[in-house]
Amino acid sequence: MTLLWAPHGWLAGSWQADVLLQTDSAGRWADVTPGMPAPPGATILPGPVLPGLVDAHSHAFQRAFAGLAERRAGDHDDFWSWRDRMYGVALRLTPAQLRCIAAQLYAELLAGGYTQVCEFHYLHHAEDGNRYSDPLAMARALAEAAAEVGIGLTLLPVLYQRAGFTHPTLRPDQRRFATDVDQVLALRDGVRALGLPGVSAGVAIHSLRAATPEAIAELARRCADDPAPIHVHIAEQTGEVDDCLAATGQRPIEWLCQHLRLDQRWQLVHATHALPAEIEAVARCGAGVVICPSTEANLGDGLTDVAHWLASGTPLSVGSDSQMARAWPEELRWLEYGQRLSQRRRNVVAAEPAATLFQRCGDGGAAAAGLGAWGLQAGARADLLVLDPQAPGLQGVPISHTLDATVFATNAPPFCQTWVAGRRVQVPTRVAADFQATMEQLWP
Repeated sequence: MTLLWAPHGWLAGSWQADVLLQTDSAGRWADVTPGMPAPPGATILPGPVLPGLVDAHSHAFQRAFAGLAERRAGDHDDFWSWRDRMYGVALRLTPAQLRCIAAQLYAELLAGGYTQVCEFHYLHHAEDGNRYSDPLAMARALAEAAAEVGIGLTLLPVLYQRAGFTHPTLRPDQRRFATDVDQVLALRDGVRALGLPGVSAGVAIHSLRAATPEAIAELARRCADDPAPIHVHIAEQTGEVDDCLAATGQRPIEWLCQHLRLDQRWQLVHATHALPAEIEAVARCGAGVVICPSTEANLGDGLTDVAHWLASGTPLSVGSDSQMARAWPEELRWLEYGQRLSQRRRNVVAAEPAATLFQRCGDGGAAAAGLGAWGLQAGARADLLVLDPQAPGLQGVPISHTLDATVFATNAPPFCQTWVAGRRVQVPTRVAADFQATMEQLWP
C-alpha cells in the first residue's frame, strides 16, 4: 500500500486542497480524503493531481502512418483515398513490428494523460491473409506492448467480413482483417487467458457496411451474458450514411437502434452524422458515443452535435483513433473548438466546457473500457496525473482555472508524472529505440 499527498486534487468535479490518497494491495484507491495534512512517510506529489482519462478508440498500427499522408496526390483527397493508403501500411506489418509501434504509441498516450486505451483491433492475419499458426500473434503483440509500458488495455477484436453493403467479400487489400463470429470470440477469450496485468477484452464490429446483419445479430446474442464492451464504427462519413440508406432504407444509427437491443455496453464510435432523433434514441438505450476530434478533423469527416449529445445524457468519451494527436487536452479542446467554429460563438458545449467535458469523458471512458468506478475515489483503480505547475500555459494560473488552462492554454501535455494502478509509470528506454528501428524498416 502507498500513501500519496497532493496540494490539490480533482475530486467529484471540483478542486479540493490538501488531498491524501491511499492505495490498497490491488492497485485501487482505498481512501481519498481532502483537507488532510501530509503525514510522515507519504510521497509528496509536486503539483495538482487529476485522474487519467480513457482513450476509448485506438488503432495502434496507424501510429506508423501518422504524418505520412498529409500531401494530396491528385485533384481530390478524402477519407476514402486516405483509407486506401492506410491499407498499404496494414499489409506490411509483422507482429514484432506491431509490438514496437504499439509500445511507442502507448508510451505517448501515457505522456498525453491517458491511463487506459481501448484498442479496436482488426489487423489479425499474416501478410498473405492466411492465419498465423498462433491466431493470437497480433493481439498478443498489442497486449504485451501495453503491459510493457504500463498502460491499461481493453482489447476489442473486430468482426470484419465484407468490403461494403453490396460486396459479399473483402477487397484483396483487406485480407488481413477477415473474421467471423467464432474467431472474434476466440480472440477475445484468448486475450483474457493471457492473464496480463491491466489487460482485458471485449468485442467490436467494424461497421454496418463491413459485417452482415446476421453476423452482427449472432455476435450480440452470444455476448448477451458478457458484461464487456461492444464497440462499432458508425455514421462517420456521409457516404456511409448514403450507402446504408440505399441498402437498408435506414440511416446507420437508426438501423442499429431498431434492430439490436443496445445497452450501456455498446459504444458508437464517431456517430458524426447523427440526427437529433438518433441522438435521443441512443440516449434512451444507455449506449455511449466515442468522438475522435483530431482524427475526424484530419480525415474531413465533419462535426457532430456535441452539445446535443451532452444534453441528452449520453455517455461521452474521446479517442485518438488514427494517432494524429495522442493527448486528451487536444481532443477536449477540439470538441469545443469545432462547435465554436461552426456556430461562431464561445463556450458552446457548456458554461464551463473544460470541466464538463473532462468529467463526462472520465465517466464515459470508464464505461467504454468496461471498467467500474473511475477517478480519485475509493474503489477506483489508483490512476492519476500530476500537473506541472510551471508548464507553459499553467504557470501563474490560479488553481480554480487550472483545468481550463490545461485544455485551452497549453501547447504540450503538462503532466510531470503518471501513475497507473498505484505505481508511477517509467517507460523503458528501449521502447523509443525499437520504434525508431521499426520505422526505418518501414520507411527506408
